Amino acid sequence: MTAGPILITGGTGQLAQSLCDLAGSRDIVRAGRPGFDFDDPDALLALLDRVAPRLILNAAAYTAVDRAETDRDAAWRANADGPTLLARWCAANQARLIHVSTDYVFDGSKGAPYTEADAPNPIGVYGASKREGEIRVLSELPEAVILRTSWVYAAHGKNFVRTMLNAATKTDRLRVVGDQIGCPTATADLSAAIWSIVARIDSGAAVESGIFHAAGSGSTSWHGLAEAVFAEAARHGSNRPSVEAIATTDWPTPVRRPADSRLDCSRLAAAYGITLPDWRASVAATVALLCRDDSLRPSPTAAV
Repeated sequence: MTAGPILITGGTGQLAQSLCDLAGSRDIVRAGRPGFDFDDPDALLALLDRVAPRLILNAAAYTAVDRAETDRDAAWRANADGPTLLARWCAANQARLIHVSTDYVFDGSKGAPYTEADAPNPIGVYGASKREGEIRVLSELPEAVILRTSWVYAAHGKNFVRTMLNAATKTDRLRVVGDQIGCPTATADLSAAIWSIVARIDSGAAVESGIFHAAGSGSTSWHGLAEAVFAEAARHGSNRPSVEAIATTDWPTPVRRPADSRLDCSRLAAAYGITLPDWRASVAATVALLCRDDSLRPSPTAAV
C-alpha cells in the first residue's frame, strides 16, 4: 500500500494530541472512541478498511497502572489484543506500523539503564500486557517499529507535571517519592522523533525495525522532577512549595513501580540519528508554556 493517510490512534490522549500538533501538512486521520475502540474489534476493522491508512501510529493504550490489576481483561484488550489486530491488518494491507510501548516491561532491578537486549520482566498487569503487545506485534509484523518510552508528560492532558503545578495552588508542602528513577519524556519530543522515523519511511530509505528505546535524555527521580517543575514555575511567578523526598514505602500503591527504569536510547540514535532532548530543557519549555497560556494551566479546583 503506497497511498492513503496516516492514522493516529489514541483519540485526545497526550501523545496523539502532540502527534497531531506536529503533523504539519501531512494527510492524517486521528481516531479515538467511540469509532476506534479496542473493545469493539469489528468496528475497529471497519474503520481501518474505510480509512485505508498507509501507516498507523499507535498511541492508544490502557495506562491506568493500578486499576489494571483489577481490570485485567480491559488492559489486555487495549495493550495486547488491539495492537495485534493493528499489526495483522497492516501485514495484510502492506501498511506500516509504529507502536508505542513502555519502560514498565522491566522490573527496575538492573541498577543501570536498560537496553533493548535486556530481558523484560514486568511486575504488574500493565507492564505484562504491554510486553505481550510487543511480542504479538512483531510476530504479526516483523517490520514494525516499537518505541519504548517513559514518564510521559505534556502541557495538555493528565500527567505528573500538571498534577504538581495543580498541587502547588493548594499547598506549600508536598511529599514526593524520591527513590524511583526514570527518564521524563515530553510528548512533543517523542512526537518529533516519531515524525522523523515517518520521514525516513516516506523517503524510501532503509528502515530498521524492531524495538527501540525513546525517552528524554538524562534521568531523575519523581522528587527531582517535581523540584525542576517548581523551580521553572517560580521563574514565571508561580508558587514554589517545599518538596520532601519520601520512600516508595511511604507512598504505597496497589502495584509496585520499577525502582530504576532508566532507558538506554543509543540504538535509536545509531539507527535513526535521533536523540531526544535533555529532560530538564523539555520540562522548562512545558512549564513555561503552561504558565504563559491560561487555557492550558491546571485548574485550582481540579482533583490531584
